[in-house]
Amino acid sequence: MGKALFYHLTRSPAEDLLPQLLTRALAAGWRVELRATTPARLDRLDLHLWQGDGFLPHGLAGGPHDDRQPVLLTLPDQPATNAPSCLITLDGPPLDPARIGALERSCILFDGGDANALATARDQWRQLSAAGIEAEYWSEESGRWERKR
Repeated sequence: MGKALFYHLTRSPAEDLLPQLLTRALAAGWRVELRATTPARLDRLDLHLWQGDGFLPHGLAGGPHDDRQPVLLTLPDQPATNAPSCLITLDGPPLDPARIGALERSCILFDGGDANALATARDQWRQLSAAGIEAEYWSEESGRWERKR
């Protein structure tokens, strides 16, 4: 059964954490689905991953080679055809506990300055925990990422 890691963003944007998470997932040999809630957000992520510090191989869902992408950027209604072992979500898209449980890892990034994002993350935590999925909470409150108990 997979594990869900909740990342409470308070000091930096998701774009700063994503390269670290994606690099670790790819080093583990996992394919990744990176899911956001709007096409505009995916376009910004696509640009960031191409132009950031170091290239991270990826593609936007809907292309001819989606099944070969190590990282596939998707919307909630798009299937991840790259056979991901890891799901990373931004902006609170709906989660399916059965699917989360079948993955190696899920990373839920949420904005600590947004009351709606906090409420959504709490609901998702309860939903996944109720389904028996191990969940961890990570905070950058101290200036570096730390697992909280």
